[in-house]
This record gives sequence, C-alpha cells and structure tokens, in this order.
Amino acid sequence: MAVTPSPFLDPGTHASANNLGILQLRRDQLIPAVLSPHADSDYAEGKVENTRFGSFPHSTLVGQPWGTQILASVVDTGSRGKSKKRKRNGDEENGETANSNAKEAKRDLVKAATASSGFAHLVPPTPETWTLSLPHRTQVVYTPDYSYILQRLRVRPGDHIIEAGAGSGSFTHASVRAVYNGYPGQEETSNGREDTPEEAVGVSKKRKRTQRNGAVYSFEYHEPRARQLRVEIKDHGLESLVTLTHRDVYADGFCLDDNSGPDADAIFLDLPAPWQALQYLTRSPPSSAALKSVSSDPSTPTPTTSADPTPSTTPFRSPLNPRKAVRICTFSPCIEQVTKTVSALRTLGWVEIDMVELNAKRLDVRRERVGLAEEGVRGGNASAATVQEAVQRLRDVEGRAAVFHSLQKEKQDEIMRRAEARKRGENVDGDAKVGKKDKESERLEGVPPSKQDRMEKVKKELESRTLFKEGRLVHRTEPEIKTHTSYLVFAVLPRDWTKEDEAKARKKWGKK
Repeated sequence: MAVTPSPFLDPGTHASANNLGILQLRRDQLIPAVLSPHADSDYAEGKVENTRFGSFPHSTLVGQPWGTQILASVVDTGSRGKSKKRKRNGDEENGETANSNAKEAKRDLVKAATASSGFAHLVPPTPETWTLSLPHRTQVVYTPDYSYILQRLRVRPGDHIIEAGAGSGSFTHASVRAVYNGYPGQEETSNGREDTPEEAVGVSKKRKRTQRNGAVYSFEYHEPRARQLRVEIKDHGLESLVTLTHRDVYADGFCLDDNSGPDADAIFLDLPAPWQALQYLTRSPPSSAALKSVSSDPSTPTPTTSADPTPSTTPFRSPLNPRKAVRICTFSPCIEQVTKTVSALRTLGWVEIDMVELNAKRLDVRRERVGLAEEGVRGGNASAATVQEAVQRLRDVEGRAAVFHSLQKEKQDEIMRRAEARKRGENVDGDAKVGKKDKESERLEGVPPSKQDRMEKVKKELESRTLFKEGRLVHRTEPEIKTHTSYLVFAVLPRDWTKEDEAKARKKWGKK
C-alpha cells in the first residue's frame, strides 16, 4: 500500500503542493504554511502569505528547492477590497455578482509579479522549526528539553511511546521522528528491505520476518486542543504514526478501547499531577495500600478513592511492553510536584529514580578590544581603556580649544588694528594676508590632532595590525535561547521476571 511520506520524515528536494513548508523571515521568526497554490482565496494570485517583508503567493513556493531565497511578490488587493466594501454596504446583488466574477477569475490565477524588495527563505519542516513556529495553545516543550528527554528515555526506531498532555504538539513531532522506522502496512525484513515473494532466490522463511513499526500514543484532556492537534497531525502526514486520544488519563488510564496498544517502551507525562496517573502504569494491578498512598492528595482524588465500593469487573490490562524495561519521564515546574511523583514511583515499584533540571545556555566567545586606538575600527570599543588615555584625550581637547580661542582673539585684534589704520589713512591690505598665514601656520604646529587626523592615522596602522590576536578574551551568554526551568524526573520499571525466565537463564548461563 502506497503511503504519502510526511514532509517531517522525508521532505524530498523540492516543496510540493498540499504539504507543509516553512518561510524563514529571520533567525527566530518562521511562518508555517500548507502550500495550496490552487486554494480558494480573495487574491487574484491565489493563496498568499502576507508578512512584514512582503507577500509570498503559494504559487511562487511550490516546486522550489528547499533553502531557496524567495523574492516577495506584488499582490493585487484591489478586487479584494472592493468585494469587502460591497458587502459592508449591504448590496447583496452586487455582492453575489462580485463573488461569481471572482470565482470565474480564479479559474485562471494571475501570475505573481516580483516586488522590488523583500525576500524569505523556504526551508523544510522539522521538529525544531515546527517548535519555533507552531501556534501556541499551551506552554511547549522546546528543543533543548525534548532532545535530552528522548535521549534519557533511550527511544529507538520501532519503539512505542506514550505522551500524556499533548498540548501544542511540539514533543509529539519530535517523538515521531525518533521512533519512525516505516509506515504501518509496509512490511520489512530484518535487513530493512521490503519483503519479496517466498520463491525469490536467497530469501528463506526463517530469515523473513516483519518488524514492529514505531508509534506515538498521545493523550489530551482538553477537547479543543485535541481537535486542533488532530487536524495538524493529518495535514503533516503523521496520522498513521500518531494515535491521538481525547481522554482524562487520571480516570481512564492509557489503554485503548480497541486493544491495539499502546504496548509502550517509553512514557512522557506533561501533567499537573503526574502521580495521579502512575497507578495505570504498572505491570500488575497495584494493591489497595499502594493506591491509597499514591492518591494521598485530597485536591485531586482518583477513581480508586471514590465512595463507590463496588469493585471493577474490567480485567486489568497493562499499557506497558512486557518484554523489556520501560522508562518514564515526568515534566513538572514545581518541586512539590516532584516530591509527590517520586513518592508514587517508589510505591509502585519504579527504580533508578533521578531528577534533572536543564539550564541551557549558549556561549558567545570573542575578543573585546577597548581603547582610543579602536576609533573607526569595526568591532572595537572606541572608549578610553586606561586613566592615562582618558587624561591625554582631555588634554588634546582642551589644547585644541585653547588654540581656537587664541586664534579667534588674534583675528579680532587684527581686525581692530586694521580698522584704526584705515582711519589714519594707512594702506594695510598689501601684506596683511601673508602675515596672517604665517602666524596661523606657526600656531598650528603644536596643536593636538583632530578627529580626521586620528582616523587617517588609524587607517594606516590597521594594515599592519593583527586584530584576531588583540584584545581581551571574553564570553557572554545568549539570553534568547528558548527552554524551560522545569524539573525532569526519570525512572525505570524492570520487566517481570518469572520462574520460566529464571529456568531459561540458568539453563543458558548457569554452571554446567
């Protein structure tokens, strides 16, 4: 059975219609869009993404290689504005005529014209880019957190993972990529190739076997969030790999109604009270004493502490994989939640309990050059580095000011002297200019250099300077990195060890 690959798992080399694409405007500003060039739209160019850097019709995005710089387009908004104005005036007849004319015009979309400025980059969707651009319905799990969580849970291709508290779907997309090893219905052999007929040469019945496909079982209590996430999962081509269930796991647990799973190898709980859901994550029915200890918080009672004394007739079914050890991670923002969760884990038989707090920081290491010699040099801080430099700069400024004022005074005195000489009838215009130039040149010989002189000197010295070796080595953190300061609690639940397992182990590994 042919399955359309998800752009998150196999984006291909080019952007295709009806698949997700990411428009990257800036380093931290991305816009997701399902590319639909022939969709119904108010624009003559079809469906358009309007941004602060310009308009980008979907027809200009489909078929472009990933990573291409897409130039903005000039979008005709005239007909769009007129149709709205007619509807606003209440002219129903003209509105119906405009709508019919618009539908006829949309049969042949207008080719978008390139704008004079504005561009964006078209990048393929990944869990990292989706986390930065998804519509926030709740506080999301960012890349530094979910990458560490998946590594500590030892998630591998082919595993089944339970996620409770799907929220905006950030962790859902990351976990799908981690467990993906093929779509359901595509049988593969142990060497990863598709099954061939039994009559094929070199393929034996003993070697030919199918493997378990990886899957994510996501649970969400809030119905509108679950409905919106289900739409996104379908649009992203992950519907066959993600089983999304709208359920209160505190009351109904994690087993599906059709007995199809989860058979989980890893568990991630992003819940307000994760200890209330741990009673369903066991291999056998917990004792009444254990349930009473787990549900000690009266503010969030579990169904086991209700007043109904009638025991449940439904047989206990564990959602965990019975063939291997299961690992769990809970995501809690308060230390009080951590203490209750750890207590419940110990009561229910979980071992290797560990708590981790992530504080991700990116370090910017560079050389800092400070001094008046850095004036006009890129990357330098042109301020006084020492007291001597500051004092010398003040002396230069005061010296130039004193010379300027003295020249102004001498000029004024010369003007007054020449005016008095003219009154006496003397001719003083002959050698006045020559004498003035000589006096100014003598006075400017000891004047401190001007800013223009300093800039020219710096440019000449820059040719022989090694800037990469100069300055003080410093490092600074990047405050823009997105992460949480929540507490992660990890634990392991070993598999059940029966007498048959003990006998097999003794037979295989015991002393002969």
